[in-house]
Amino acid sequence: MQNLSAVLTAAGASLDSIVKTTCFIADMADFAAFNEVYGKYITSAPARSCVAAKALPKGALVEVEAVAVTNAE
Repeated sequence: MQNLSAVLTAAGASLDSIVKTTCFIADMADFAAFNEVYGKYITSAPARSCVAAKALPKGALVEVEAVAVTNAE
């Protein structure tokens, strides 16, 4: 989530700019823990999809894809 925040900041946006996320979780048994962390960072309640993924790059447990709106021209 810190990496997502940094990417958004570099693009002139923030976590509050997110309108849609897609969350990929390697083990859905971890959903409750993931959701708790997610809720600490994403407070604007964007649309969200959450799916189980058999494997994620570099052995990651979760990956979050986000669509955000910026004021960049």
